[in-house]
Amino acid sequence: MLTITVLTPEKEIFRGPITSVKVPGSKGQFQVLNNHAAIVSSLDAGEVTIVTSKGEYQYYDIESGTIKTSSEPGKVIIFRITKGFIEVLNNEISLLIQGFK
Repeated sequence: MLTITVLTPEKEIFRGPITSVKVPGSKGQFQVLNNHAAIVSSLDAGEVTIVTSKGEYQYYDIESGTIKTSSEPGKVIIFRITKGFIEVLNNEISLLIQGFK
């Protein structure tokens, strides 16, 4: 199972199981799926797209400004960043971002 934690300097944006994440890598956009090779990459400005999987996850709801919990598989969460880093290791993803909106 693929899991992700998305952090900004101020707060946690997302934590839980996902099917995939698409990020704006410094050398072009790329997608991470289950059993992806280990990687560390810098990110440029652009969109991050997360597709949730089965299981409970927590996410930051922009409209309410609160952390919400859900377990709806297949939910697509899209947000913009100005820069960041991604690390993928053993189906665990850490996404450290700035300029979240």
